[in-house]
Amino acid sequence: MTWHFTDDPAAFRAAAGALLSAEPARNTGVLTLVDTAGRLGWWAEPDGRVTGVLVVAAPGEPTFGTVAPEAARALASLPGPFGDAGVTVLRGETAAVEAFAEATGRPWTATFRMRLFRLGTLTPPDPAPAGRARVATAADVPLAAAWAREFVRDIGEEPGEDYSGPVAERISGGRLLLWEGADGRPVSMACFSPVAEGQSRVHLVYTPPAARGRGYAAGVTTAASRAALDAGAVQVLLFTDLANPTSNALYQRLGYRPVTDHLTAGFTGR
Repeated sequence: MTWHFTDDPAAFRAAAGALLSAEPARNTGVLTLVDTAGRLGWWAEPDGRVTGVLVVAAPGEPTFGTVAPEAARALASLPGPFGDAGVTVLRGETAAVEAFAEATGRPWTATFRMRLFRLGTLTPPDPAPAGRARVATAADVPLAAAWAREFVRDIGEEPGEDYSGPVAERISGGRLLLWEGADGRPVSMACFSPVAEGQSRVHLVYTPPAARGRGYAAGVTTAASRAALDAGAVQVLLFTDLANPTSNALYQRLGYRPVTDHLTAGFTGR
């Protein structure tokens, strides 16, 4: 059993394609990042089967797909950027992240705990919130970029300088939706990712504080989920903050069901 690495997405897909196709939900982070990652890895069993994958989209910040604790511990023992102080942030399923962290012997902190949900039967809110959903346009980039910044702040991370580019890319692909209130003003937003291996992930669900508690997030999440299905997704996924019981309850009312828990770990020292 051993880890293999490449910087070639085509070589990675050739090696790990069967696993990615068999378990797209558990590998949603990898599928989202594979074409922009600087490094890609897969864990091969003695018989050649690939049972684990990872991507490194930013230096020192690996993201695990379906990585078993045994494979995570083996990764921590490798020389170079994984076993030493090169890893600063690690994301993935909780058991694998904890196994890697404990095997390194380095100080670490659980910075964010999430739960991955998969859509069963979409159940729109009843009664529906006031207003309607619409696809965002180029004119909405400044507002959506400002909301993206506040979304990042809300989940406890430090916002970047400018989110106009990522937001514009989503809007140009028709994947960012806004909910307009009864007066026609945008009051909430949500995105969905491009369909990969039959799955799409709803994300960047944000409602400004003054508009919360009126069902707008439920309305725009329903619209984004339906749009992902219409785009060809067989599985629609989303992540929630485990520390936020309101959002966890909301998504389950809309038909989402838990898949697995995820952890983001931050490392310090050697």
